[in-house]
Amino acid sequence: MATGNKAVLSEGDRERIRQAVESAERQTMAEIVPMIVARSGLYRDAQHRAGLITALSALVLLLTIEASWLPWGWHASNAAWLVVAVTLAYAVGAWIGTWPVVVRLMTSPARLRHKVALRAERAFVQHAVSQTREATGVLILLSMLERQVYVLPDPSLAKLVPGERWNRVVQAAVEPLRGGDIAGGLSRAIHACGVVLIDACPSRSGDNPNELPDHVIDER
Repeated sequence: MATGNKAVLSEGDRERIRQAVESAERQTMAEIVPMIVARSGLYRDAQHRAGLITALSALVLLLTIEASWLPWGWHASNAAWLVVAVTLAYAVGAWIGTWPVVVRLMTSPARLRHKVALRAERAFVQHAVSQTREATGVLILLSMLERQVYVLPDPSLAKLVPGERWNRVVQAAVEPLRGGDIAGGLSRAIHACGVVLIDACPSRSGDNPNELPDHVIDER
């Protein structure tokens, strides 16, 4: 489920994804919606943890080398300087806590996954994926900060397809995404999703309207 650090899509990449959606939807009544978001949560607690760790580390360091900066014993000015230094260390740490790699380090995989799931559920409603005629929408969400792909099918489809088959859609995207090929990863996931959906809700000749746009939704 890993991805590159930043999704930069050219017009060619966007067209490649659009064509993948169009091709997959020819064989199924389902509507596939690919989406990219910068992050699925704010993770302010990660900033707080990073700030505390940095502040405590600075305090321990300053007390360890106390003899070098307190040669004449404690004074009020020394204590004030120590408080300022620790406060600044906390501020620096909190800023470092906004870095994606630090957020991932400070946050449990389960919480990252939960945030991505919540973001997918919100997007499913916001972008009308839930409003197709036969309730056959599927959202494929790529969340960059969390480095995760999440597939959210309409409940009617979820009942028809075992969970492990949806996992294969995610796995199809992993290798290209690890190499930084965002368009390739999404295109492979879309193709794999189309294969899954052929059995669940195959296309009907003369009755397969394109209810949702085929382009990738990019919210970064």
